[in-house]
Amino acid sequence: MRPIWKGSISFGLINIPVKLFPAVQESSLDLDMLDSKDHSNIKFKRVNENTGKEVAYSKIVKGFKLDTGYVILEPEDFEAADAIKTKMIEIINFVEEQEIDSLYYEQPYYLEPEKASMKAYALLRDALSASGKVGVTTFVLRNKESLAILKPYKKVIVLNRIRFAQEIREPSELNLPPVSKTKTKEMDMANKLVSQLTEKFNIAKYKDTYTSKLMKRIKEKSKGKKITPPKMRVVKKGNDNLMDMLKASLEGKKRKTA
Repeated sequence: MRPIWKGSISFGLINIPVKLFPAVQESSLDLDMLDSKDHSNIKFKRVNENTGKEVAYSKIVKGFKLDTGYVILEPEDFEAADAIKTKMIEIINFVEEQEIDSLYYEQPYYLEPEKASMKAYALLRDALSASGKVGVTTFVLRNKESLAILKPYKKVIVLNRIRFAQEIREPSELNLPPVSKTKTKEMDMANKLVSQLTEKFNIAKYKDTYTSKLMKRIKEKSKGKKITPPKMRVVKKGNDNLMDMLKASLEGKKRKTA
């Protein structure tokens, strides 16, 4: 596994050189786009809009358009914008992890220490673990400033990118029911159903079954097997009585566990 970024964690006066690695991988199948006529691969080209000719990736530069034309940016321009943030993961402060809403979480990465910084890395990791807190930091990855948290996971420090507040849309334009603060019979029944379905979270229990079923379908189709798609199970809506539906849900759960 090759690092996608190299820099340092800044923790007070302590500097911890680290490498950044992706912590997740896609579980979906890698499907190619084909021409429906002859199943030839569809290729995408970078084309000059004036000449129509393909441009090699090495010949492509980045630019920002102003009224007077494009300002071309070189690699050193991005670093010069904030040289510290392009090479530094600076811990701004520490917060309780539960204060950060899951809506803000974006992408996790693993941080690996350089050999000379093993002791300092372990110190930060173990301090985070003992305190139960996470470090809030900003850094620059691929010419974009990111907000992130540092948290321990097993033996590694995870850098989890989180979104800035301005990136979250306000739900005020949605047509939503009001929040009820009064206790009703339906609410009491709903709480019982939630309690009945509550168990300890185990991530290993949840599998990407759609991808495995799709792979099975691909293998069967490659052997010429014809399959009739299963009919969708439609749940008939008898009435709008929430209490009746909640009772039926509770009874159904009891029968399954009996």
